[in-house]
Amino acid sequence: MKLIFSPAAILLFTTPLISAELREERQPIVVHEWGTFTSVATETGNPARWAPLSGPGDLPCFVARLGPPSFKDVASGLVRMETPVLYFYAKSPATVSVRVGFPEGWITEWYPNATRVSPESVGATPRRFSDGQIRWDNVQVMPGQNPHLPVTQGASHYFAARETDSSPIRIGDQWEKLIFYRGVADFSIPLRPVITSEGRVKITNAGPEGFGTVILFENREGRMGYRLTSNVKTTAELDFPELTGNIAELRDRLANVLVESGLYKKEADAMLETWSDSWFEEGMRLIYLVPREMVDRVLPLDVQPSPSAVARVFVGRVEMLSPGTHQRIDSLAAANDVKGLQQIGRFLGPFVMQMERTEAGRQRPAAIQSVFRSPRVSPGCVN
Repeated sequence: MKLIFSPAAILLFTTPLISAELREERQPIVVHEWGTFTSVATETGNPARWAPLSGPGDLPCFVARLGPPSFKDVASGLVRMETPVLYFYAKSPATVSVRVGFPEGWITEWYPNATRVSPESVGATPRRFSDGQIRWDNVQVMPGQNPHLPVTQGASHYFAARETDSSPIRIGDQWEKLIFYRGVADFSIPLRPVITSEGRVKITNAGPEGFGTVILFENREGRMGYRLTSNVKTTAELDFPELTGNIAELRDRLANVLVESGLYKKEADAMLETWSDSWFEEGMRLIYLVPREMVDRVLPLDVQPSPSAVARVFVGRVEMLSPGTHQRIDSLAAANDVKGLQQIGRFLGPFVMQMERTEAGRQRPAAIQSVFRSPRVSPGCVN
């Protein structure tokens, strides 16, 4: 069935943004979390196994990592879990322990220092990721404090997440306003987008939960557009977006969705400030609100003593090889433009693999071979 601008979606996105200032709570602590799952769809809509040819290298050097800095750059999985952050709100000092399980993944970066991370080290790149977890004990929530927080001289996406009213926390001798972590995983994303011959995107939901907000977004040479639908329980079909929209409007609508889903306004703004340049970059993708049940299943969270309230708001992103991106890759390859191909970024690898699977007799152009043969140099960290 074809769903474009359903009444529920229109109502959702036209509701005035609710004020989300920190409220007085009866119980001592409230925990809020946001994060992103990034995946790539194959030509059949199933999630592709992929590793980025390039990626963001702007994490501060004080962030801890699993293995050498280059490990995550070559680790091939179905999902990149990007920048979950945990906020804590309290009226008086409190001490908690935090455990995050990752049954089908590994935690690869984190801050502050953790009590335990499993696995503790890496050898050869695994064929699959499983049984990951991370734990922070003795997390001291310290409302009213104004501690010195670690900074870097270089720019980093990391710091936007601090712009909230969350209480400072202390773990050992390290202070922060949040707990940060990232990972890579092998769980299967249930939303399966396929580009049809009629110039539409058919979305199949292979999971048990319905998806309340799904956006089809495209940016082609700086022109962008989007279509949205809601309550995707089984299937939905959307026309390609008309490239007449603007980022500010979509950003406002996404902020509304994040607040309606449980984040405070400053948290929603911090999430968008962190990721909007990536979510809205060149290309075509689905952007969707991950059902809370799915978040709890693939990333179980345990905070003790139990908080009075927990909000977990994750946004998913499924990259697609659009006709526009396909044409761009072909044009750059024909012009032997290695630099231009490199600028396509971390999704070039899975896109080229898809093109070779679906086009009989396709030969890999010399420019693409050059990009693939280039040694992957870790972007390092920011001091």
